[in-house]
Formats: sequence, C-alpha cells, structure tokens
Amino acid sequence: MQTHAHDMTRRRLGEGLASLALAVAAGGIAPLPAAAQSSTPEAGQQPTGHDMSVTPPHWIGKEQIAFLIYPDFTALDMIGPHYMLTNLMGAKTHIVAKTKDPVKSDTGLVFVPSASFEDCPADLDILCVPGGTLGTLTAIRDEATIRFLKDRGSRAKFVTSVCTGSLVLAAAGLLDGYKATSHWLTKALLSKFGAIPTEGRVVRDRNRITGGGVTAGLDFGLGLVGELRDRNYAEGVQLLAEYDPQPPFNAGSPEKAPPEVKSMMDAMFVEFLKTAEATVLAARTAKP
Repeated sequence: MQTHAHDMTRRRLGEGLASLALAVAAGGIAPLPAAAQSSTPEAGQQPTGHDMSVTPPHWIGKEQIAFLIYPDFTALDMIGPHYMLTNLMGAKTHIVAKTKDPVKSDTGLVFVPSASFEDCPADLDILCVPGGTLGTLTAIRDEATIRFLKDRGSRAKFVTSVCTGSLVLAAAGLLDGYKATSHWLTKALLSKFGAIPTEGRVVRDRNRITGGGVTAGLDFGLGLVGELRDRNYAEGVQLLAEYDPQPPFNAGSPEKAPPEVKSMMDAMFVEFLKTAEATVLAARTAKP
C-alpha cells in the first residue's frame, strides 16, 4: 500500500468543501453556481466540476506529514489518522520506514514506504508514530529508528503518537516533562520514562499529541484537521468518512469492560509489560 498524493480523493473532497464554503458564505445551503452544477459534457469534454475559487484560502495548506512504520506495527494505529490527515488539501504525506522495502503489519498487511529515513523531509509539520506490541519493542531497540525520531521530532511542529507509539516517543526522549497517554495497558509505564500519564482519549500538551489505544487515532487525526483548517472543514471530513461510532458492545475502555474481560486482558500482557519497561529504559540509557 504505497502512499501517493491522493489527487483524485482530495479533488473530490475539495469540490465538496468548496460547495460547503458557498453554503457557509450564504448563511445556509446555497445552490451551486452554474459553473459548478453537474451537466452531461459534450463528447471529448471533461466535467467542469465545482468552482474551487470559493474555497477559503486557509483551507489549503502545505503541511509535510510523516507516519513512521516498522515491522509488526498495528496498522489501524496508522490508518486511522492517516485517513483524516490525508484529507488536508495541499498537504503531502509520507509513509516512512528504515528502508523502502515492504513492511508487514502485525496482522499481515503489507505496506510499501514512500520514503526512507534518509529520504524523509528534514522539517516536518506532523510526525506520527503508531504502536504495536513486540514489533514496537523491536523498533525501540533499533538505534537508527530512535536516532531518526530524535532528529525529526526535535523540529516537528507536532510530535504525535497512537497507542503504544507513545513508548517509542518516550524512548527517544520526546515526552520528557509532557503530559501523555498510551494504550490503557501501558499508560502507567510513561511515568518511568519522563512523561506524565494523563487521562483522556487524546492528550495534548503543547505540541505533543498522544492518542490512546488503536481507534483513538481517528479522534486525534480528526481533531488535528479541525485545528489546521477549521470546524466546517473537519466536519466535512468526518461526514465523508461517515465516522459515527455505534459499537455493538460497550467494552471499549477498562472502566466499561466487564471485570472478567479486563482480568483476562491483564493476564495476557503481564510479560509484555515487563519487557516493555526494560526495553524503553535501556533505550533511554543507551549512548546517543
């Protein structure tokens, strides 16, 4: 799954948002101008599409966004915010790995990076690190990965993570003194790595934004879209995604899950938590 400019997707989103801009400017739902109304084109002609001249200037940016991926990362940690943030008109998104070789997620999905550590832009607006389990710990042990994060994270406008990706940021020293969250299983560990564990599905402290487990990346990404554009723009992206969660069960947090389910999950990850703590501590004490 290689990331491209998504020109067609963004053009269609832009057309829809241009229509929304017309409606907002008119104080309600306004009819499209003649140039934007759909009609059957003559042979050899392309459809005229929507009149993009009405798009507010601040709806088009030029952000450089990088998602770090590594073997056995959790795909949804990345895909959720990736969907939201690639709908930022004018932004360029990079899927970055140590090399451009294909990377397999923890569920077997294969991704083809668009940039290596060397190719990734030096100055980023958004740097995002997804999480995982054993794959994440392997990434933390990789000196090149930590070195890359320290470098790009030192200059990025927003340093972000989803799920246990915050452990990787902590290992790179990028959460020292910052409020942060993680997957509920690992959030308490953050206090041992210089961060301040904080309640919340998405936690923001200055330019650090950390999301909770897996699906929190959708909320983090959509919220950042609203900040970088505006509410109307973000609501258009949300509607395009039909992001209207109505889960069939109510066990999506430790507080809501039945006690027996919570106990079962706790027992499954006892050894992982011990290994995670030792791994991050070792990374933080390693030589630069």
